Amino acid sequence: MSVRKRRRSIFDIIDEYFENLEEWAEKFRETIIEKPSWDRRASTMEPLRDVMVTPDEVIVTVDLPYAEENTIQVKPLDKNTLEIKARMKRKVRFDDFGITHYDGEFQTFYCHTHIPVPVYMDKMEVRFKKGILEVHLPRKHEYEIPVE
Repeated sequence: MSVRKRRRSIFDIIDEYFENLEEWAEKFRETIIEKPSWDRRASTMEPLRDVMVTPDEVIVTVDLPYAEENTIQVKPLDKNTLEIKARMKRKVRFDDFGITHYDGEFQTFYCHTHIPVPVYMDKMEVRFKKGILEVHLPRKHEYEIPVE
């Protein structure tokens, strides 16, 4: 009894190619296209933030104006994602920004921040001063050396 391996047809190969192309295009679209920086249902705004990578650490800077200092929560979700939440001292409305075609108000800052390099999440240092949150994360310097 011999087992013959069926060769893939050219149509199967083309279908697979276009499926991979569609997946790549969707990932690209998600990174390029801007999404709103608010969620009206949850009454949250996404704050401005920056991730700076230095040789020794990663510094995440988050702009939290009107944030109540005692309500700020910074917690790791996994090895490369931080969740940041903070309640505002006062509610902010679309009208405050001069936006009249939307209706709603926000009372919480909320964001997920991706950390691009390996870090020690358990050694995180958090500072908050004058509406700016700084999170310092020491970098892991792990290198894999292939052994032959």
